[in-house]
Parts: sequence; C-alpha cells; structure tokens
Amino acid sequence: MKSEVLSSEVREAQLLIDGQWTKGIDTFAVLDKFTGTTIASCERASKAQVDAAVVAARRSFEQRRLTPHERYEILVRASELITERGDLLAKTIVAEAGFPYVDAENEVRRAAQTFVVSAEEGKRLVGEVVPIESAPGNEHRMAFTIRVPRGVICGITSFNSPLNMVAHKVAPALAAGNTVVIKPPQATPLSGTLLAQVLLDAGLPPAHMNLVQGPGSEVGGWLVAHPDIAFYSFTGSTPVGKQIRSAVGLRPVALELGSIAATLVCDDADLHRAATRCVQSAFRRAGQACTSIQRLFVDRKVIDEFLPRLLEAARSLKVGDPHDRATMIGPMISERDAIRAESWVQEAVSQGARLLQGGSRQHALLQPTILIDVTSSMRVMCEEIFAPVMSVIVVDDVDDAIKQVNSTPFGLAVGIFTRDIMKALDAARRFHVGVVHINEPSSSRVDLMPFSGVKDSGIGTEGPRYAMREMTEERLITASLS
Repeated sequence: MKSEVLSSEVREAQLLIDGQWTKGIDTFAVLDKFTGTTIASCERASKAQVDAAVVAARRSFEQRRLTPHERYEILVRASELITERGDLLAKTIVAEAGFPYVDAENEVRRAAQTFVVSAEEGKRLVGEVVPIESAPGNEHRMAFTIRVPRGVICGITSFNSPLNMVAHKVAPALAAGNTVVIKPPQATPLSGTLLAQVLLDAGLPPAHMNLVQGPGSEVGGWLVAHPDIAFYSFTGSTPVGKQIRSAVGLRPVALELGSIAATLVCDDADLHRAATRCVQSAFRRAGQACTSIQRLFVDRKVIDEFLPRLLEAARSLKVGDPHDRATMIGPMISERDAIRAESWVQEAVSQGARLLQGGSRQHALLQPTILIDVTSSMRVMCEEIFAPVMSVIVVDDVDDAIKQVNSTPFGLAVGIFTRDIMKALDAARRFHVGVVHINEPSSSRVDLMPFSGVKDSGIGTEGPRYAMREMTEERLITASLS
C-alpha cells in the first residue's frame, strides 16, 4: 500500500513487514457493515511473515534507538497527519465499523490527541531518587531509577475502536522507545493500515512499526508464542485474555477485557442529564464498548419520573445508515452478532422481562433496546451482551446497587448520578471496579486518563502516561561516592 492511496478509497490492505508493504498468503474481504458489500481486500499473513515482522521489530529496536526528542517530533507529526487525513479516516471507520460520522470523526480527533499526549509524556518519562543514604552504613552512596524500553511491544486490538485503540497501543510504545508489531481485528483492518502509513510518512524508522493481518485465533496465536516479544497489550474478550495470560508466562501484559458495565441514578440526581447521558452511553457505537451501560440501576423513589425521560431520550436517536450524517446509531459489527443479541432479548422477555423500547432487528441493525423487570440470572444481566441493549433495575438505595454491581466477575467502570458528593465518594470507594465516574455514565473516558479494570475485566493500565510505565522496565542504579 503506497502513501498515495490515502487520497482515495482504500481498496487493498497489505502487511507492513520490515518497512515494506507486502502481500500475504491469501486475502479476506472487508465488508461495509451496513450494506454488506465488499469495500476492500486484506492480505492474510503466514506464520513465516508473522515471525519476520517480530524479527524486524527486534532488529530495529537494537539498531536504531530514537532519542526522546526524535520520538516527540515523529509522534507530533503523526498527530498532524491524522488530522489532515481525517476525512478519509472517518469515512473508513464509518464503512468498516458501521459507526456513524459523529462517532467516527470523534475517534479521529481522539486518536490525534492520543499521539500528542504520548509525544509530550515521552519527554517526561523518568525514574525517581531512592534515599539509599538514609540506611545505616550507606551514607556514602546514592541511588536512583531509570525507565528502560522493553523492546518489541505487541498490540492486538478490537473492532470497536479501529483507529484510536491502535493509537493507544502504538503511540505510548513508540514514545517509550520501543518498537511495535500490531494485529488489527479481522473485521476492521483498514484504519490500522492507514495509521501505519501515517507513521511511515511522519518519519518513523520503517521497521519500528510492523503490521500483520489475519484471524486472531491464528495470527494472534503465533504472536503470543513468539519469544522475542517483550510485552503484550490486548483488548478483547475475557476468555481470550486469559488464554494470552496463560501462554506468555512471565512476560508482562496489559489486558483490557470484558465487562457488564453499570450506572446508578440516585434519588437526588439531575434526571434530565442522567437520562440523556445514559442513553448515549448505552447505545452509541451500537452499544459495542466494554463500558457501554448494560445495567442501569435507578432508585425506586424516582423511577416513575425517570423512565419517561429515558424513553424520550432513546426515541430521539436516529437509527439507520451510518453514511447518513444525521444517523446516531448504526449497525452492529455483523448480522450474526445482532442475531445473538436479539435472541438474548427474546429469551429475557420469555423469562418475564418487559420490553420498553426497541427489540426489533433488520439485518445487522438492532434497534436500541430497553428492558425492565429483569432478573440476575438472565443473560442480559449476567453476561456481556456488547449490543445496544440496556436493562433497568429498580433499587431501594445505594447499598443495594453497590451489592449488585459488585456481584459479577467483572469490574471495569461505573457511573453514579447524584448531587451528594459525600454519597458519591463513599460509593466510589466501595464499588469494586477500576473506574468510577461521578455525574457521568460508565462509558465516559478521556484518552489521557488511566484506564484499567479489576477482576475479570483485566490487568494493566491504558492511557499514554500509564501505559508507558508498563511498557518500560524500572532499573535501579546505585553509586558509591567514597
């Protein structure tokens, strides 16, 4: 793939190995998620090509060390190119992911910021002074730590953020002095391919960025087995994350995994704000985010006043063709996934849940769905649905909600709407999750902040500053001054 392809439609996505765009052993089709038509072909890597990508990244790490300022200049230029090529990138996201323009263009802006923040943090990546002289008999010594890049960083990403998620793997890794091998998802390989070309055009040493494509069960498995990869950053399902953790041994990982994200609306909340924000959280990107609201807990004292506001906000969303700029909610990633989610909704209704909104499906387009009278044993409540489906649960108080939030194996993010700051902060300490948002829904995220889960929602932390510390080794240095 040559750089001039960036001025036109993406028709082919090749592999980037050792600075060269190359073909694989065969190809697979990339589909427009709304129309179902083929928009591009993508090359599939062989095991030998995956190995070659890792070897090239390792060799480039050893032979071409960039200074912090060089990394800064490259990443800032990459951010500028992302903005300059924003129209093509957004159009690509709309087609390959099915996201409306409002979400695709926001993702482009966020990706540009992810590179800027990483560039800045790369200039501030430091260790700390260790007061070794305070230990008896060590008055003549001093000590400090430095951060040292690990080597080859492997990023394996998910379809639900095809550009910015790749940016969150690549930019911190490069800012910290590493080289990278990236495997984008098979459903959305084009955005990552375009980003790789951006980095080449920004002046990155060619073999510092390698990109391989293909099925996760195959290509991902080869990457996990390769001994020259020093660190893995994976976003995806909990079962796959556990397999990676088991396979890589003592090598460090950052795993951003599944969730059954929740938000609580208290009796003293701003109900209009809560309803509007919760609907956006549950249904934008067709609910295909690990932090999308799947369980919405509402205090019994305000349920009758809150529900009409929630339904009104949901019905105001335009659902349909993501290529239409007025559309707010587009299709799911595949018809198969939409059928699965629809079947879970139908199963819940057959078990006693009541359908307040949506529930119908046209191909991969599932209407935003709101359920009530659900029980904890229903799959819409105890498994991650990853779809535009939200269940409303009436609770007696904050304690009741906290107990139910903490009852699942997952612990990623929670939102709580209340005007009582003491109540909010007390709840924040008691929710067993990685992130708590006060007066924002569970899906609220800013790219520079730390982002991590607990329990089966993963380990390790994203966000450029925090990811960079994980992508480097801390080395202690002592010196005797006597």
